[in-house]
Amino acid sequence: MKALIMGLVEGFTEFLPISSTGHLILAGSLLDFTGEKVKVFEIAIQAGAMLAVIWEYRVRIGAVLGGLGSEPKARRIALNVVVGFMPAAVLGLLFNKQITAVLFKPVPVALAFIVGGLVILWVERRARNNPVAVRVQSVDDMTLLDAVKVGCAQAFALIPGTSRSGATIIGGMMFGLSRKASTEFSFFLAIPTLLGATFYSLYKQRDLLTMADVPMFGVGTVSAFISAFLCVRWLLRYISTHDFTIFAWYRIVFGIVVIATAHFGLVNWAE
Repeated sequence: MKALIMGLVEGFTEFLPISSTGHLILAGSLLDFTGEKVKVFEIAIQAGAMLAVIWEYRVRIGAVLGGLGSEPKARRIALNVVVGFMPAAVLGLLFNKQITAVLFKPVPVALAFIVGGLVILWVERRARNNPVAVRVQSVDDMTLLDAVKVGCAQAFALIPGTSRSGATIIGGMMFGLSRKASTEFSFFLAIPTLLGATFYSLYKQRDLLTMADVPMFGVGTVSAFISAFLCVRWLLRYISTHDFTIFAWYRIVFGIVVIATAHFGLVNWAE
């Protein structure tokens, strides 16, 4: 049951700008579902969310892969995804231990929630009051420099509670991408990022795992896939007529609640 709940949390939060990692840390604390093996589980079930994106964009991804040998546009999209993936991958490999030891705790996550919410409010307000000319309407039109910029923005999501989707979507909008292009490129970046994180974590922590863990990981991955698929479909409709202000306020309120309950001893957030 705990694996099922954690999978649902992962799927419903992975592609929204509210931080899936932060929610998993907080949910695990409330469920008394913590420890080194759980940290591996939290990363591994991201593969379920990633598979939801692959399924949703299966035709587009198939066209890109099929056109790598002959289509310049397909090669450009693939190269942009690889380049955008690299900053977070390199920094993650270099600083994974330090980040996990210091920041994978409820209160630092809550602080990141609040800071991230304030950043989203600032970006959305700037977009309304002083709109930046949108240079890139579609992922097909992105340049290599655009991919580098969004990739650097994604690297901030190594801080738990920041939100990978939030960093890439809001970062892309700041750099001149349309809301739709930023969101779709965020989805595409999720594929190598989540897949790489899953395999790296499983390999590094393989001594912690046994065949008895397969049902737990399976339940979490399947529930993450289903909930992420529903969330991706909903988000694509939502961004056509809405901005991300509601998510910013959610982050701020949620972060304040976590800090307040920890300060007054109302919830014993496990670290």
